[in-house]
Amino acid sequence: MPELPEVETMRRCVAPVVGSRIVDLWRPKSRLQPIAISPPLGAFRRRVVGKKMVSVGRVGKRVVFQLEAAQSRPGDCIVLEPRMSGLVLLADPPDDEHLRLVFDLRGGQSRQLLFWDRRGLGVARLVSPRQFVRLFGPEKLGPDALEISLESLHDRLRSSGRPIKVALMDQRTIAGIGNLYASEILHRAAIHPGRACRKLRPAEWQKLYAAVQEILAEAIRHQGSTLRDGTYRIARNEPGRFQTCHRVYQRTGEQCLRCGRAAIVRIVQAQRSTFFCPSCQRK
Repeated sequence: MPELPEVETMRRCVAPVVGSRIVDLWRPKSRLQPIAISPPLGAFRRRVVGKKMVSVGRVGKRVVFQLEAAQSRPGDCIVLEPRMSGLVLLADPPDDEHLRLVFDLRGGQSRQLLFWDRRGLGVARLVSPRQFVRLFGPEKLGPDALEISLESLHDRLRSSGRPIKVALMDQRTIAGIGNLYASEILHRAAIHPGRACRKLRPAEWQKLYAAVQEILAEAIRHQGSTLRDGTYRIARNEPGRFQTCHRVYQRTGEQCLRCGRAAIVRIVQAQRSTFFCPSCQRK
């Protein structure tokens, strides 16, 4: 957490920085262990100050800020990776203690871009176009979950003996899906999370693909999920709303809202919690 819907929501909320010029970059004073920043802050700052932000994109679970080109050289990219508890904001962070990085801006709609992270596991990178391909290109990340085709999803997973839940979370196979949405997707598709990929039938691949697109689109419309710890917030410092639509995630022991015949079960796969309905999702 955050996963694709939360990071896509962040991307849309901070889009007003496009056209702004970075006039300063600084790390607020804190007693906390600093987050990973590459290159070190001084070099990072020298390369971005004075540069204009020309677009805001997303690669998997990361927000990407494209900087303007300079002297016929393609522009660098700022890549902010929230990981477990990071937020990319324009204002109103949940608190000042966990504010990790501040970009001061001029000439656009926003005065600042903020990177806040409660656990301190997030990463801020400044990369050249060549480094971007090396770190986030097709050899490192699979197709984006919002853009992958049914054929590509099938081809990438059909011969795998891994459980389908574990495979969906593999970012080299498909980028953007994490623990929460994998559980919700498989419940929508009525597929047991422990089923081996190679044992899924053609009709099940179609249901799975449809569920990927539906669940992610619905979650984005609801601006992501804010869980019990309340960490994830949208740019207006308000919670997301998709948590009210969860059918299995963190509902252990509660009645399945789909079939009404069984209670939601929790198991552990690849050291992560998986939630499913033993009646709707028979193995």
